[in-house]
Amino acid sequence: MSSSQNPASEAAEEAGPRPVRLTAAAALTALEGLALVVGGAWVAVLGLTGHPDDRQQAVTGGVTLIVLALLPLLAARGLLGRRSWSRGPALITQIIALPVAYNLLQADSMAIPAGIALAVVAVAALVLLINAETTRALGIRGPGNAQDQK
Repeated sequence: MSSSQNPASEAAEEAGPRPVRLTAAAALTALEGLALVVGGAWVAVLGLTGHPDDRQQAVTGGVTLIVLALLPLLAARGLLGRRSWSRGPALITQIIALPVAYNLLQADSMAIPAGIALAVVAVAALVLLINAETTRALGIRGPGNAQDQK
């Protein structure tokens, strides 16, 4: 679909340059997606080359993490393209990341720094995604403003 056929992209182009907050939210979301890909590949490779208790479970876990990475990676791409649909998956990614960070913080190992980093990234991305500037840049109107078009 060209930009002339998509009114949302026309509105985004008329709005000017992409806000820094939107770019930062996209970068944080993409960072989480890349971390999932790296973690999934690591688990899968260890499952194949190491001595796990259950090789099939390790490989399946790794592949699952890689597939789950698609959600934040697609959301980040959508945020960079100012697609209004992309905020929902990006928000879901951050909300899911918070309990994962909490569980990592409960560990007595090297997972604690990872939990701190994940919590900071998730909270920062949430703040950036619900920011009014980001919402306007994505062309999202609040409740009761659906008929409020220029």
